Amino acid sequence: MASLNSEKRWIFPLAMASLMFIFLVAASFNMGLLSSVRSINSLIFSSSLSTTNETRAEFVESKVNNNSSHPPPVQPSPPRFGYLVSGSRGDLESLWRVLRALYHPRNQYVVHLDLESPAEERLELAKRVSEDPVFSDVGNVHMITKANLVTYRGPTMVANTLHACAILLKQSKDWDWFINLSASDYPLVTQDDLIDTFSGLDRNLNFIDHSSKLGWKEEKRAKPLIIDPGLYSTKKSDVFWVTPRRTMPTAFKLFTGSAWMLLSRSFVEYCIWGWDNLPRTLLMYYTNFLSTPEGYFHTVICNAPEYSATVVNHDMHFISWDRPPKQHPRTLNINDTERMIGSGTAFARKFRHNDPVLDKIDKELLGRGNGNFTPGGWCAGEPKCSRVGDPSMIKPGPGANRLRVLINGLVLASKLTQRQCR
Repeated sequence: MASLNSEKRWIFPLAMASLMFIFLVAASFNMGLLSSVRSINSLIFSSSLSTTNETRAEFVESKVNNNSSHPPPVQPSPPRFGYLVSGSRGDLESLWRVLRALYHPRNQYVVHLDLESPAEERLELAKRVSEDPVFSDVGNVHMITKANLVTYRGPTMVANTLHACAILLKQSKDWDWFINLSASDYPLVTQDDLIDTFSGLDRNLNFIDHSSKLGWKEEKRAKPLIIDPGLYSTKKSDVFWVTPRRTMPTAFKLFTGSAWMLLSRSFVEYCIWGWDNLPRTLLMYYTNFLSTPEGYFHTVICNAPEYSATVVNHDMHFISWDRPPKQHPRTLNINDTERMIGSGTAFARKFRHNDPVLDKIDKELLGRGNGNFTPGGWCAGEPKCSRVGDPSMIKPGPGANRLRVLINGLVLASKLTQRQCR
């Protein structure tokens, strides 16, 4: 009897546990089924919504593509140039004529008469710049009033060029190329022609006539050591040689070429700011190098990997040399007019003061007369350009086509040779 009672006591808990187990299994099954159903419904709904959205998106995109045009690409503003125009004793009138022939309100100009020129000439230049109504209105002509002593064959010419670059960088952030000219140079195209032509160019390009083939210059210029008295004297005198001679450098490769060039702003900043030490190292090396203007910038740019690929081998000048070449080029005259025009270049050198060929260039190429500015879109409709109109108005003439043909050919040739210094 006791055994029977004991079995009865276990039946009830066992039954309750079985019922609880069955309930939990059923609940778990129902929740899983519901979750599955929800997942399936969510998947179906999501797929349906995605398909609907894609259909709508495709429909809207097709409507946009069919009914609206792409906005025109943003065109860069026309380029600006920073000029150095330099001269020496007796060059006041020539420099003033070149400046007015080159002038454009978009550009920046630094003018310099060196310390050899009389004080009267420098004071007269400063007076003309300050009193000219156009220059005063625009404020883009700057004179180096503390004149530098410049020796053509020595490092003082490079120092003067770097000085002008620094002034331009300080005065304005809005120029794209630096151009150095002398009072014996003259433009063959208007500034509107130049601006229009360079508008389509990569603004990192540098136009430098250069070569690593030194030839006779290795013995006559690279190895001799010279002292330029212009570095420490107040009176101009020629350089003189010292001993011993030096060997050719092994840390870098020397380049030579024309002293006249057209440099990108980025390269000018590299030379002035010198975040790499190469520009300073080479400036020290060229301190006692004969004919420094023909080598410093060329050697810097061709030994700087980030800039050597930007070089176009041309100085944008028409220059005529005697045979065999002498230190200075032949003086141009009216008989050279056709060759100058045919060259397609932007500038020519060198000219005598007020030579008749300059009047011919003014009349036939620049449209300029009687000492006035070269006309352009900025002249507010005045032949004499005595008032400044809209500087963004560019009216190129035939000179732009000649210059464009030349530059396009030079740039193409540079690309075919990977624009490497050689």
